[in-house]
Amino acid sequence: MQGLAEFLKGIGAARFGAMIAVTAALIGFFAFVIMRVTTPQMTTLFTDLSVEDSSGIIKDLERQGIQFELRNEGSVIMVPKDKVTRLRMKLAEGGLPKGGGVGYEVFDKSDALGTTSFVQNINHLRALEGELARTIRAIDRIQAARVHLVLPERPLFSREAPEPSASIVVRVRGSLEAQQIRAIRHLVASAVNGLKPQRVSIVDEAGTLLADGAATDPEQAVGDERRTAYEKRIRKQVEDIVSSVVGSGRARVQLAADFDFNKVTQTSDKFDPEGRVLRSSQTREEQSMTADNNGQVTVNNELPGNQQNSGAAAKDQSKKTEETNNYEISRTTKTEVTEVGRVNRISVAVLVDGIYTKNDKGELAYTDRTKEQLDRIATLVRSAIGFDQKRGDQVEVVNLRFADAPATAPIAEPSGFLGMLQFTKDDVMYFVELGVMMLLGLVVLFMVIRPLVKRILASEEVAAAISGALTGPAASDEAAPAGQALLPSGAASAIDVATVQGQVHAQSVHRVGELAERNPNETVAIIRQWLTEPAK
Repeated sequence: MQGLAEFLKGIGAARFGAMIAVTAALIGFFAFVIMRVTTPQMTTLFTDLSVEDSSGIIKDLERQGIQFELRNEGSVIMVPKDKVTRLRMKLAEGGLPKGGGVGYEVFDKSDALGTTSFVQNINHLRALEGELARTIRAIDRIQAARVHLVLPERPLFSREAPEPSASIVVRVRGSLEAQQIRAIRHLVASAVNGLKPQRVSIVDEAGTLLADGAATDPEQAVGDERRTAYEKRIRKQVEDIVSSVVGSGRARVQLAADFDFNKVTQTSDKFDPEGRVLRSSQTREEQSMTADNNGQVTVNNELPGNQQNSGAAAKDQSKKTEETNNYEISRTTKTEVTEVGRVNRISVAVLVDGIYTKNDKGELAYTDRTKEQLDRIATLVRSAIGFDQKRGDQVEVVNLRFADAPATAPIAEPSGFLGMLQFTKDDVMYFVELGVMMLLGLVVLFMVIRPLVKRILASEEVAAAISGALTGPAASDEAAPAGQALLPSGAASAIDVATVQGQVHAQSVHRVGELAERNPNETVAIIRQWLTEPAK
């Protein structure tokens, strides 16, 4: 301990402070590097969280002891990348995040005894709006949604009840398709009693009206949508089948479909004269007879069933027969209804690229496709679209060189061991961060620490040199009397010794002067230290 105290006293307060500062800086720097390297990579757990959901998730993470970071005023929570999937499943099990808003859980903690009917109706409306908003947020591309329902009560002494309506405000990523807008309208209309899809209006966060809520004809409103969906589906089928032949990205397909959106109802009656059926038949017969009674008028002759004399001969007799037949002719009634959306005609244009092969020089050479290949592609396209020549369908397949033709051959993807060396963007950024940290450490080591250490070592050398130089003259002074005592015995040797000692003394003084000029602060510190030491 005494030796350590003497050492610390010998190096001086300035050098001791410099050593402590350098040591603290080194410890802090390497601690920062170690913590930065060992800190887990953070990724997003949830975004666009409400205050309630954010507080609930933070409480659960603290209970599990999971490290997390808050950003964007608590609406974004970051967690370690290797735990994000498990945490999402765990939080989903606990019903987090709830998505903001109030759902049917508003009735879980309500006091039914002291609640009025007005409050119950308001809570029911809030719960219905909250549940609809949560359901709409489950649709792709929708980040947030808010639903407002108007459910008017039927006035007293009124025969007609006012229709309910709804307005929805959504925040989307990108843009919504027409089919998704229709789906939202029908979803809300099906969840509210008496609400029609035409009475639902939708607005996005930019104030753009997506659905105006006007009572338009649904069939007329979806006409363009059906045509667009049909063209998209057929075009994709054609692109898939053509790309499998000529290669991916080597074909362009354009398709136009002519639709008839008129609804036609046709009724026709057809009579078959050959198909007769007897409906009714009626027969009538009349017979009359007149006999000669010599002009005698008697009661017997006028009585019915009069017995004529057998000897009397008949003078007149008549007979009449009538027959009436009623027939039904076969009749056929046919009613045809042509629904909306008939395809009148399809036109397809297919543009395919040629063939690229390497020549003797290793360059890519372009070659047109043969007519036989184009005919085969056209046959495939006709089969894919359901070609009908009677309705005027048209298919054109043309071979032209693309403007963005590849200048070099496609690069094969690495496989085997090279395929295992493929890194993701996160891995590359992690390696870059490690490299920057290592480079910064080397810069601090060679540009800061090394000069400080050399400076401390140089100060010790200066102190040792000055101590040796100052003790050198004292030794020579002590030796001088001895030399002078030897003068009587040998003057020549005494002179030689004095000359050598003078030269050594001069060299020491010169060296000390140079060191003092180069290191003035250390020299002053050493002299002050000597002045403070007690005399021996």
